[in-house]
Amino acid sequence: MAGRRAQMMEETKGRLVQAARRAFAEKGYAGASMDDLTAEAGLTRGALYHHFGDKKGLLQAVIDQIDAEMAGRLRVVGERASHPWRGFLDEYRAYIEMALEPEIQRILLLDGPAVLGDPSRWPSQNACLAETTLRIQGLVADGAIPPVDAEAAARLLNGASLHAALWVAASDAPEATLAKALDAFQRLAEGLARPA
Repeated sequence: MAGRRAQMMEETKGRLVQAARRAFAEKGYAGASMDDLTAEAGLTRGALYHHFGDKKGLLQAVIDQIDAEMAGRLRVVGERASHPWRGFLDEYRAYIEMALEPEIQRILLLDGPAVLGDPSRWPSQNACLAETTLRIQGLVADGAIPPVDAEAAARLLNGASLHAALWVAASDAPEATLAKALDAFQRLAEGLARPA
């Protein structure tokens, strides 16, 4: 009985997240009506409040889902590279390029910061920072890059890529901005591979 109830709760949460994700992507956070998205999910506002607290909590859940999908996609990009350092940089490039995808652009990079505040303080970013620090430590240990303070390098790389993606998403000319952002990011990041 308890297992079935837990499954039903997860299904309800999943329906709300999917309906919200579609609404936020199509209409933006401000334009998405809670009544419309709960009706689309075949649920009530009460279900939304019970599972997410409010619309802001639902946005956080949608962002968490998108973040997890992006992380999976980036892992695949990194694994395709012939060298761990190259794979590491390819992941950053792919992350910045994702700023052109309408759903990521609108939900994660425009509405997310406007509603939830500074993305560098989101739990997902903190987890990413911890993982990046470990990866840089591994690259140093393997001799792929010269010794560097791993946390400092991780903070600078993550900050640069996040701000590059935010810049692309907010740009009136995103394709041109992307080209400039990728070029500058590549030059900055490749400096880590050169001996001091």
